[in-house]
Parts: sequence; structure tokens; C-alpha cells
Amino acid sequence: MNEKMVLIIGGSSGIGFEVARQACERGARLKVVARDPAKLAIAAEPLGGAVKTAVLDAHDDKALENFFVNEDDFDHLVSTIGDSMAGGFLTTTPETMRHVLHSKFWTNWMIGRRAASKLRPGGSITFTVGTGARPYEISATYVANLGIGALVQGLACELAPHIRVNAVAPTFMGTATTFWRDIPNAALEAASTVFSENVPLKRLGTVEEVASCYLHLMTNGFITGQVLAIDGGVMLRK
Repeated sequence: MNEKMVLIIGGSSGIGFEVARQACERGARLKVVARDPAKLAIAAEPLGGAVKTAVLDAHDDKALENFFVNEDDFDHLVSTIGDSMAGGFLTTTPETMRHVLHSKFWTNWMIGRRAASKLRPGGSITFTVGTGARPYEISATYVANLGIGALVQGLACELAPHIRVNAVAPTFMGTATTFWRDIPNAALEAASTVFSENVPLKRLGTVEEVASCYLHLMTNGFITGQVLAIDGGVMLRK
């Protein structure tokens, strides 16, 4: 990773920030992108002089297009963009379905299309999906995850052999990330206890463990078109 330029969209907290920190430790140059300037400034401080920042709402199609038009070439792109939800197909409102599909699939499709011409040969794109739940539990999110899986496979073929495309699929991580930011902490803690009792490894994954998988996919030059599940074996019990 020494002197490689890594662009992280959604890198001001949680998994994205930890990917930035680990990449920085390996000597990468960074550009961290997020929509909240205050959080972005806080995140940039411990990363030191190796990081540049940019304020961007990736859900804004025009702003995203303009961002990539003006962006210099880079080696690796990581996207942690994508809102989640809970609920089956019959209980999910059309507004929620549209929002999650736009946030998680459409936005990442746009990111992939725009980033393709800016990536240097030997580079990679790593998206973020999820695992650990069934369609009747997270209907919109489940569909969006499947869509990103198809996007990964398609782009991996279209961009080969010079660019690799993969995704990391974390499972439920409780309060460790912002994916479940709309759920009260007490409910998250209760869910964390239930999850830990049922997952084969009997604990939640850590942000550090999940982030290390992005670094693995960035640096292993013979992996493309894959979705890497980091789930403690939870799907073995489903």
C-alpha cells in the first residue's frame, strides 16, 4: 500500500474510518469523503498529514458526478455507502423501499461507473454489502445487497484485467457502526446479546476485523468478483 492513493467514500466513522486508519498504517495516501464536515474534520485529525478530505453527499447524483469529473486518478476505492432497514416486503413502505434501493444499490452503481475511468491499472473497487439476515427481515436491504453482488460480478468482468472489483459483507455489529444508527442503544444492546448467543463464534465482530478484509481485497491481486462475508458463521445457523 506504500504511496498508493486510496479514496474512501463514507470514511468519517465506523468501518470506513478504520479502513482509512489501517491503510494509513501501511503507508497509503488517503482521501476521505463524507457528507458531514464536522465528523470529517474529527476523523482527519488522527490520520495526520497523509489524508485529504472532501465533503460530498454521495446520494446526490449530480454532486457525485461533479466530484469524479474533478477528481485526480487514484489506485483503490472503498465505498461504505448504503442505508439499511428492518422489515418484510408487506410491511415496508414504498418510500423506504425506494430510499434503501437508491442509497445502497443505485448510489454504488453510480460510484462504480464514475470511478472506473479514474482508477489506475492494478487498482480496485471494494463495495460494502451485508449478511446475516433473511428477505423477510430486511427486505429492501436484502434486495440491494443482491444488486451489489451482481454489480460486483459485472464490473469485475468489464474492468478486467486491469481493475479488480469486490465487496465486503459484514454482519450485525451492534453499536460498533452507524448502519443501525436509527435503533435505540438499548435495543441494539439487547440484539447484540441475542446475536452473540446464536452465532457459532459467540461474539460480535470488531470494526478492526472487518476493516482488515478491505485491505486484504485491495492488496491481493488475484481476487475479483467476490463478496467476502465476515459473519462469525451466522449463516450456518440460518
